[in-house]
Amino acid sequence: MASESSPLLAYRLLGEEGVALPANGAGGPGGASARKLSTFLGVVVPTVLSMFSIVVFLRIGFVVGHAGLLQALAMLLVAYFILALTVLSVCAIATNGAVQGGGAYFMISRTLGPEVGGSIGLMFYLANVCGCAVSLLGLVESVLDVFGAAGYAEDYTTGAVMNFASVFAVLFNGCTGIMAGANMSGELKDPSRAIPLGTIVAVAYTFFVYVLLFFLSSFTCDRTLLQEDYGFFRAISLWPPLVLIGIYATALSASMSSLIGASRILHALARDDLFGVILAPAKVVSRGGNPWAAVLYSWGLVQLVLLAGKLNTLAAVVTVFYLVAYAAVDLSCLSLEWASAPNFRPTFSLFSWHTCLLGVASCLLMMFLISPGAAGGSLLLMGLLAALLTARGGPSSWGYVSQALLFHQVRKYLLRLDVRKDHVKFWRPQLLLLVGNPRGALPLLRLANQLKKGGLYVLGHVTLGDLDSLPSDPVQPQYGAWLSLVDRAQVKAFVDLTLSPSVRQGAQHLLRISGLGGMKPNTLVLGFYDDAPPQDHFLTDPAFSEPADSTREGSSPALSTLFPPPRAPGSPRALNPQDYVATVADALKMNKNVVLARASGALPPERLSRGSGGTSQLHHVDVWPLNLLRPRGGPGYVDVCGLFLLQMATILGMVPAWHSARLRIFLCLGPREAPGAAEGRLRALLSQLRIRAEVQEVVWGEGAGAGEPEAEEEGDFVNSGRGDAEAEALARSANALVRAQQGRGTGGGPGGPEGGDAEGPITALTFLYLPRPPADPARYPRYLALLETLTRDLGPTLLVHGVTPVTCTDL
Repeated sequence: MASESSPLLAYRLLGEEGVALPANGAGGPGGASARKLSTFLGVVVPTVLSMFSIVVFLRIGFVVGHAGLLQALAMLLVAYFILALTVLSVCAIATNGAVQGGGAYFMISRTLGPEVGGSIGLMFYLANVCGCAVSLLGLVESVLDVFGAAGYAEDYTTGAVMNFASVFAVLFNGCTGIMAGANMSGELKDPSRAIPLGTIVAVAYTFFVYVLLFFLSSFTCDRTLLQEDYGFFRAISLWPPLVLIGIYATALSASMSSLIGASRILHALARDDLFGVILAPAKVVSRGGNPWAAVLYSWGLVQLVLLAGKLNTLAAVVTVFYLVAYAAVDLSCLSLEWASAPNFRPTFSLFSWHTCLLGVASCLLMMFLISPGAAGGSLLLMGLLAALLTARGGPSSWGYVSQALLFHQVRKYLLRLDVRKDHVKFWRPQLLLLVGNPRGALPLLRLANQLKKGGLYVLGHVTLGDLDSLPSDPVQPQYGAWLSLVDRAQVKAFVDLTLSPSVRQGAQHLLRISGLGGMKPNTLVLGFYDDAPPQDHFLTDPAFSEPADSTREGSSPALSTLFPPPRAPGSPRALNPQDYVATVADALKMNKNVVLARASGALPPERLSRGSGGTSQLHHVDVWPLNLLRPRGGPGYVDVCGLFLLQMATILGMVPAWHSARLRIFLCLGPREAPGAAEGRLRALLSQLRIRAEVQEVVWGEGAGAGEPEAEEEGDFVNSGRGDAEAEALARSANALVRAQQGRGTGGGPGGPEGGDAEGPITALTFLYLPRPPADPARYPRYLALLETLTRDLGPTLLVHGVTPVTCTDL
C-alpha cells in the first residue's frame, strides 16, 4: 500500500534502482526495444500512408463518378468530421499519461476496463487485418487490369446498385488510418506529444490531398470513365507506369502499416493475458523486441481474409469495425470527462464532452447506415467477447472508469435521497450485522442478506485496541479479507470496520456512522449470546472449502488464512454478557430495531441458497408476537413492534428460497379472551396489509398472569414487575408452548424440531418478540438468562424488537 513517501512519479519514469524501465511497446523478455521513432517517422508517415492506401489510385474515380462532386465532397466532410472528433479524443487520452504499446487498445482498455477494452481491441485488430487484406486486394485488381483481365461490367464488381452509404463505406475505408501512429506508441520517443501532433498533421494533409484529387478528377474526366474504369489515372497520366508504381507503393505501404499495427495490438492483447493460451504465442518477441510471433499470427489471418476475393466485399465490414473502435475511443474520453476525476487533466484541451458524445453518435449512426447487418453483428460480437472476458476475470489494477462514473452518480443521487421525504410505505430494512469471526457466522450472514429486501446491508466488525498506543491503524489491512468474504459468500453487503477499546463502544460507532445520507442502518442484527461452541462453517460450506484461485492477477489468498480459527470452548470472549445486553439497549436508545439470531447454523441449507428453494421437505415459518399474547381488547393489541415482526417474516417469504415455506402466525388466548375474536381482528389486519398467512389460536398455559394490569405498556415477563421465579416459569411455559407447535402442521402430528413427524412440515425458522432490556443494568445477566430459557431447543430463532413504523394500508 502506498504511503506519502512512496516515489510514485519516479516509479513511472525509473525502475527501483533508478534505471530506466524497458519499453512497454514490443519489449518483453526477449529484449527491450528502445523508443527511438520521432513524430514525423513514427506518426505522420505511417498515418498518411495508411489513410491514402489504395483508395487514392483505385477509388477516387469510383466515388466521384457515382456520387458527383458535391456529394463526394459531402462524404469526405462527413468522414473527416468523424475522424476529427475521434482524433480529438485520441489526443486528450494520449496527453493524460504515459501511453504504452498497443495504441488505441491500450487507451480503451485502461479507461473502460479489460472486458470492454479487450473486446474492442480484438475487433480493432481484426479491422487492421481486414484493412491489410483490402490493400492487397486492390493491388491484385490493378495487376489483373494491367495484364489484360476482363473489364468491370457492373458497378463495383458486385452488381449492386450504389447509394450514398455504400459509396461512403468505400471512401471511409480509405481514411481509417488515423490510428496507425497510435499503434506504434511503444516505439515512439514521446508518445504523449507525438501522437496528437503527428495525427493532426497527417489528417490535415490527407484531407487537403483528397479534396484536390476530387476537384481535379471531376473537372477533367468524363463521368462514364470514372464509373467504369477504376484505373482511369493511367489513361490520363503523362507517364502511365508512374500510376502503377504509385499503386504498388501505396498498397504495400498501407498493408504493411496495417499488418505492423495489427501485430502490435495483438502483442499487447497477449501480454495482458486476456484471452489465455489462445494468444499466448503472440507474446514471443525477438532479441530486438520485435513481436514476430504476433506478425505471423496476423499474416496468417490476412491470408484467410484474402479468400473473400473482392475488395468491395470487405469494405463495409472493415469500415464498421473501424467505426466501432473509433466510437470506443470517443466513449473512453467521454467517460473520463463525465467522471470528473481530478487526475484527468490532459495537456491537449481542444475537446469537450460535446465533441466526444457527437463522435460516438456519428460513428454509431454511420455504422447502421452503411450496413445494419454488419453493425448489429459487430456489436453482438463485442458483447460476446466482453461477456467472455467478464467470465474469465481480468486484471483489477488498471483502473475502471466505470467506478469513477458510478461514484459520480451515486454521490449525486445520495444527495437527492432526502431523509425528510421518507414515507412508511416505502420503508425497507437496512441492516447492520455485527460479526466477530465470520467462520462461525456464515449462515447468519446469508440469512441477513435475505432479510434486507433490497435495502442497505453492512457487515460490521470491531477490532479491539487503542490507536494512541499503536504505530498504525490495524483495521485498514483487514478490508481486503472482508471484501473477499463478501464475494465468496455472494451477499450484497458493504463492509465497515472500526477500532475501539470495547465491542460496545465500537458498536455505537458503527450504529452512528455507518452508511451515508439517506442510506443508514435502521436495524441491528446480532448473533445470540450463549454457551454453544462456535462452528467453523468455512470447512463445510462449498463456497469456502474450495481452494481459491491465487494464480490470476489480483486474486486474494484463501480466506482460511485471513481469519483466525473459531474461539475454543471455554476461552475468553471479546464481549461479556453485560456489554452484550447493553449493546442491545444502546441500539434501542438510538431508535434502531434489533434482531437477535440464535441457532442460525441449523437452518436448512436449501433455504439459504440463491435458488428457488425447491425441496421435498415442507417448512413452516412461525411468528409468535408475544407482546400480543395478552390482548387488552380493541385494536390496541397491535403495536409498532408486533407489526415490525410481521413485516420481517413477510419479507423473508418474498425471497425465492423461502417461497415454498408456509407462514404461520400464532395467537395466544388470554384468560379473558373469547376464542375467535382476536383471530378475526388479526385476519382483518393481515388482509389490509396484503400478508398471506395461516392464523392459529393456541391456549396460553400456566403462568398467564390473569391479574396483569391492562394499562401496562409492556406486559412481558421481563418488565412486568414479576419476581425472578415467576418470570422463569413464564419463560419456560412460553418455550414449551412454542416447541409444542413446531412440527405440527395442518396434516402432521405433534413433535419438536428433533422428533416431529418426518412426513409433515417442520418449522425452519421461528420469529419471537424480543422484550426491551430492563432499565437497571444490574438485571442484564438475568435478562439474558430469560432469553436463553425462552429460545432453548427451538432451533433457528429470530428475536425481534421493532421501534419504527414499517407498514401502511394506504396506496
